Amino acid sequence: MTTQTHHAQARVRYLEDLQVGERFKSASYLIEAADIKDFAGHFDPQPFHMDEDAARATFFGGLAASGWHTAAITMRLLVTGPVVMAGGIVGAGVEASWPTPTRPGDVLQVESEVVEITPSRSRPDRGIVVLQSHTRNQQGEVRQLMRAKLVVFRRPADADTID
Repeated sequence: MTTQTHHAQARVRYLEDLQVGERFKSASYLIEAADIKDFAGHFDPQPFHMDEDAARATFFGGLAASGWHTAAITMRLLVTGPVVMAGGIVGAGVEASWPTPTRPGDVLQVESEVVEITPSRSRPDRGIVVLQSHTRNQQGEVRQLMRAKLVVFRRPADADTID
């Protein structure tokens, strides 16, 4: 497995710092057959995730990562990406789909867009941000679509502002 760490320009972002339509890309992540089998052995032990020969005879026609493995990689790429949410990436709900299987040798990258920002009326220290993300491989094939509702905190009075 190979991944890049935080982007050099990553900085903490509060609810006020985000804008609808804002887009950002993560670093990339190489997934190998051993990674797929290891994850499957722990969390999704189905033949098409664990054995190349058995996988060829399935719907997938070859070794495929669990959708939950792709989701976990997506989460890592978001957490280590160019936008660092104040308080972390705190999920309040998610819709995910996997239109094509993640395969050994895929180099995944997440492209995200802020599609909605709703300040909370009952909790003035936070709001909900809806983030639409596409996890693609090196050929641009979409491996996962995700629409996530995230709890994002407002800037405290004593916090620095973004330049």
